[in-house]
Amino acid sequence: MCGKERAECVDGSLTSNALYRLMVWLSPAYPVGAFAYSSGIEWAVEAGDITSAGTLRVWLESMLTMGAGLNDGIFFAHMHRAMTRDDAVAAKETMDLSAALVASRERYEETTRLGRAFIEVTQAAWPCRALGKLQKVANRAITYPVAVGAACAGHALPLVPALHAFLAAVVANWVSAGVRLVPLGHTDGQRLLRSLERAVSATAQRASDASFDDLGNACFRADLASMKHETQYTRLFRS
Repeated sequence: MCGKERAECVDGSLTSNALYRLMVWLSPAYPVGAFAYSSGIEWAVEAGDITSAGTLRVWLESMLTMGAGLNDGIFFAHMHRAMTRDDAVAAKETMDLSAALVASRERYEETTRLGRAFIEVTQAAWPCRALGKLQKVANRAITYPVAVGAACAGHALPLVPALHAFLAAVVANWVSAGVRLVPLGHTDGQRLLRSLERAVSATAQRASDASFDDLGNACFRADLASMKHETQYTRLFRS
């Protein structure tokens, strides 16, 4: 793992160092470029599916609990466990499956570009052998949840709080995109984040206990939105 760089945690609790790393890595200021992507939300606004804070909340909760959010959480958990056990076979399986199950070209570019950027920045500023091992076994681009899950394992950050923080950051980015696109006020955005708090917590717990058999997607409209965005005439976001 990471030798002196490990942020040791006891009984799943976060030390101050572990909390600091999660807050830095998953902050909007961390230079991975997440702000440039909307995960299809831009097309949903253009098409009239999302017109208000209420419709945005329903859309995001569905993505989180029944679509890309849950799947990414499952991949995060499996990669965290694989790296904790130093299991290269499980790591490669998780990496390949996470890339293969992305529903559209733009979502694939989004998650793999974020993954690549996260690895590059984290290896430069927070070096970790787990990320080096991940790059060695990779035969294709690495998705964002896989990259973050590996880094958290390499720095000995406990799975459940790390996964919770990851999903909270993903949802916050979605809300930020919706606030800019609908548009909504910043207070509306904070109300949305509060309304999704329980869903984030429940999804993190569900994903941490899930197997690959639990992967699935019932958010077909969101997948179509990410495909339709590829040919959208005017765009602010890359996905």
